[in-house]
Order: sequence, then C-alpha cells, then structure tokens
Amino acid sequence: MKKLLFIATAVLMTVHLIAQQDAVKPYFTVEELPDLIKCLPAPPAFDSPEFANDVVRYQWGKTQRLDSARAAIAKRDAVWSYDALLAEFNIPFGLDISRTGTPEIWKLLETSLVTTDQMRVAPKAYYHRLRPFEMYGEHLLSPETEDDLRGEGSYPSGHTARGWLAALLLAEINPARADTIFARGWMYGESRVIEGAHWQSDVDATRAAASIGYAALQTSADFREQMEKAKAEFNALTNKPVRSTSKKK
Repeated sequence: MKKLLFIATAVLMTVHLIAQQDAVKPYFTVEELPDLIKCLPAPPAFDSPEFANDVVRYQWGKTQRLDSARAAIAKRDAVWSYDALLAEFNIPFGLDISRTGTPEIWKLLETSLVTTDQMRVAPKAYYHRLRPFEMYGEHLLSPETEDDLRGEGSYPSGHTARGWLAALLLAEINPARADTIFARGWMYGESRVIEGAHWQSDVDATRAAASIGYAALQTSADFREQMEKAKAEFNALTNKPVRSTSKKK
C-alpha cells in the first residue's frame, strides 16, 4: 500500500511539474540528476533531538508572524511562481529581473529552476512527511495555500529549493552583491517556517539539495553558455566592463 501511495503521489506531482514547465527544456532529465533520496538523510524521527528543534522552530515561526513587516515578506514568499520569486531578488541583485528587460538572465534562471524542480518530486512522495500545520491542526500564515499543500510531502521544501538556487545563480552573475543576495535567499527559506508550511529540518536539508542541483548544472555545456550570456547582459545593463578570459601574450 505504501509503495502504491508513493507511486501515485510521484505521478501526480510529476504531471503537475510538467504542466508548470510549459515549453522550457531542462538542462537535464530527472534521471540525469542526483537522486535526493540517496543524497540526503531521512527526515528526523519524532523522538530525535532534531525533531525537538523542529518543534521549537515552529513555535518561533509563529512569533515572527507578530512582526507585520516580516509576516508580509513571508506571505509574498509563499506565492508559487517564478515571477514572484525573482521579484524578491530585484533589490538584493541590484537590477530588475524580467522576461523582457533581462531575457538572458531570465532564461538562465527559468531553465535552471525547471531543471532542479524535478529533484524534489521523488523524495516528497517517498517520505510523505506531514507538514507542521497539518500535524497541529492549525492554519498557515497564508491560509489560501492550505488546500494546495495539504497531503503533499513536507520534505524537501520546493520553495526553499527555488529560493536558494536563485541566490546561488544570481550571486554568480553579480558576485559584488553576493552578501545581500544570499541573505535574501536565506530569509526565503525561513519564510517557510514562519508560514508553518515546513519544519526547520526541511529547510536546512533543502539548502543542501539546492546546492547539489547547482553543482549538477555546472556540468552542462548549455548551462555554462547561458550563464556567460547572462553575465554579459548584466554587465551591459549596469555599464560594467567585460573581463577578457584570454591570456596576454
């Protein structure tokens, strides 16, 4: 029965993911990417110190909702779209990111995210971890998202994976702003705890998962070519000189 549930859940999540991808061709198929079930440890057991920390952090997240400014950020971070995600990085990145204004940067980010989004499907279905708001029978900070999340595995966190990967990519394009970019990427993961949608251990493991995906992307010639186009576009739009990679003779 558990195996059938795993297969059914994985199929449904895959169909949903394909619908999201539209015509974007990923750099790798899911079979060519690292298997997160093999890469990451299982979620913490209920009687472990790690889960005790999860409970403490869940309570911490609820206290953060009392800060209206932080709560507003967490609610924005809960929106499941590339447009909403990347808009949060405009200020840290130092440039507005859009399909029309920065097409090369957008193409790099969208294709990379579509590629690594595939990695979360199998472990979510395999572990089928109960989300915090489900376990406690409480509402999310953004209750309108509950129906979409209820019954979907909590481990790993899709939002955190997207936020941390976006930070890794944008920091490579604009290393001068890496500190502010990574700070916002870190906050993006914390927002999932504040929402009550994920345990802290989900978020912690997912940052590692996103880094694994980022490392895999580096082995794609198409990714590297698009990264260079994205850097050139950024330099042109910010009037930064393009550094030559050729050696002086």
